[in-house]
Amino acid sequence: MKTALENNINQLLNKKLASLEEYLNADVLAYYGNILDNIESNFLRIVEDIAGKNNTIYIVLNTTGGSATAVERFVKILRFHYEKVNFIVPNYAYSAGTIFCMSGDKIFMDYSSVLGPIDPQVRNKDGNWVAALGYLDKVNEFIEKSRKGTLTQAEFLMLKDLDLAELRGYEQAKNLTIDLLKKWLVRYKFKDWTHHKNTQPVSIEEKIERATVIADKLSDSNMWKSHGRPIDIGTLTNELRLKIDDYSKDKELRPLIREYDELISNYANSPVFIHTRNFI
Repeated sequence: MKTALENNINQLLNKKLASLEEYLNADVLAYYGNILDNIESNFLRIVEDIAGKNNTIYIVLNTTGGSATAVERFVKILRFHYEKVNFIVPNYAYSAGTIFCMSGDKIFMDYSSVLGPIDPQVRNKDGNWVAALGYLDKVNEFIEKSRKGTLTQAEFLMLKDLDLAELRGYEQAKNLTIDLLKKWLVRYKFKDWTHHKNTQPVSIEEKIERATVIADKLSDSNMWKSHGRPIDIGTLTNELRLKIDDYSKDKELRPLIREYDELISNYANSPVFIHTRNFI
């Protein structure tokens, strides 16, 4: 049974969400926490419960990442019910969260928001989540040392003990994230990119080329040095040439997002917290 304090917080969350939906004239779903496998059925029921009123949904997303295969199913669910799917990142969306954002028609961030490299997280044989690119980079480093004859005995033993099936799983996870990102950028994010600044039409080949460059850069662990490296709006727009909607100076929208985000951040105490107007 909920306490009076919990009921008050719930009411305040619903009020903040209602204000955001009214301003955006769209459905809003907040997702805070890890992106996990085996919760797709719950996500489906939550989305179906609010779908039908609007053709646009905004996903308010804060996550350190998780499963790319879960993201793929989330996107299929959302796209079945909504013509437009936009993302709001008040704080951070790393790894699989970045991939999730790339499936959107628009990505809204402010000056302090960050995305991250698309380093897929997969479960190893011990059941722990690990960053796949780190393993692959280290194996490639060992192989290069072996080719040059500089591989140490300790490194040889580590390489010898690697599970090849597990390593193949890391490679497949990397390829999946890159393929998903390229497909979604072309299909959704670049949908309205029809002309260059010089008024020349944009070809599908140009869209694919731009998506490939973005995917390659976001998956380049040597470029970012860390799985959790924050990539801010300036880097995304200037270095990756990715269009981001900056709400930093929007005096109406920014307070609505900031107040809602702070309330959820202080309230959420579970690995995954999802909030809609019908679910908390």
